[in-house]
Amino acid sequence: MKLNTLLFLLVGFAACKSKSDQNNNITQWAPNFHKVDIANPILLPDTQSSFFCPLQNDTVKWEAKNVLNPTALVRDGKVYLLYRAQDSAMTSRIGLALSEDGIHFKRQARPIFFPAKDSFAIYEGKGGIEDPRIVATPDDGYLLTYTAYDGKTARLCFATTNDLVHFQKRGPVLTSPKYINTWSKSGAIITERVGTKMVAKKINNKYWMYFGDTDLFMAYSTDLLHWEVLENEESQKMVSVLTPRPGYFDSRLVEPGPFALYTNKGIVLIYNSSNAANNNDPSSPKFTYAAAQALFDTAAPYKLIARAIKPFIQPDKPYELKGEVNNVCFVEGLVYFKDQWYLYYGTADSKIAVALASDH
Repeated sequence: MKLNTLLFLLVGFAACKSKSDQNNNITQWAPNFHKVDIANPILLPDTQSSFFCPLQNDTVKWEAKNVLNPTALVRDGKVYLLYRAQDSAMTSRIGLALSEDGIHFKRQARPIFFPAKDSFAIYEGKGGIEDPRIVATPDDGYLLTYTAYDGKTARLCFATTNDLVHFQKRGPVLTSPKYINTWSKSGAIITERVGTKMVAKKINNKYWMYFGDTDLFMAYSTDLLHWEVLENEESQKMVSVLTPRPGYFDSRLVEPGPFALYTNKGIVLIYNSSNAANNNDPSSPKFTYAAAQALFDTAAPYKLIARAIKPFIQPDKPYELKGEVNNVCFVEGLVYFKDQWYLYYGTADSKIAVALASDH
């Protein structure tokens, strides 16, 4: 597939801009993804699956309360869906479900990634492991970013694996004493599509990651293992590369969706957003979560080129409007599979759904 087609599918950017557009907002929008209403939601909580939790020293119904916010990849001709699951105590673990058509999934009985009696229990032990995002690495492995929650502070962490069975936890992304206790979430690494793989890509000899759930910030690495925060040289503070906008659907917060995708037109970042209580978009209820897209410079990933003025996916189905948290579409998984783009997202923090964009 040509990169121009890819950009259209993911972003739907029209090239035309008005002369009054001083903020690089997109003035035309062509929505491409459509929800698969006949199948959605594609994954529901399961009150029968049980698992012996090494930290609780007890058997728990690990996905009985909610399933939500999945990441995804294509491997061996199948879609692998890594999803967040919550038990009745709201502890989160990561489950795995497989599909041959991208729509109908068969889940594994046990979680594949979870808090354990290890050196990372101080970060993960109380709240668990949340919101995974996975990309391929140049050495044919995988890097998984996730949120570790200790009951008070969320920390962006990561792990590596070669087989999606054995994971090596690497700990927090922000390791410096300055940032180790900073609230941080949602790491979206810049990738390039190689066949059906989304492979981490170096730009200016560095790998780059967007993160955050208020403003968006960035971290960079030369080896995918040791990360540094992008700072303003003068203030020595984190650089904000995408901010909430009063009066818009993203007036309360912005947060990365899946990986960011490198194309010949720019770096496409699908991001989640929330509508503020005031100074917001009055057409949506306050705190509505919807998803939109932004475009960053391929030579300078921190430089915003263009940004959508409307979301491309937002809650309008019963399973998106009512649940653990009402009015939520939270996108986090994206794969290129059987000549289509499959976008997986959490609905009302309770279930999982899918939207498709054709490659034709």
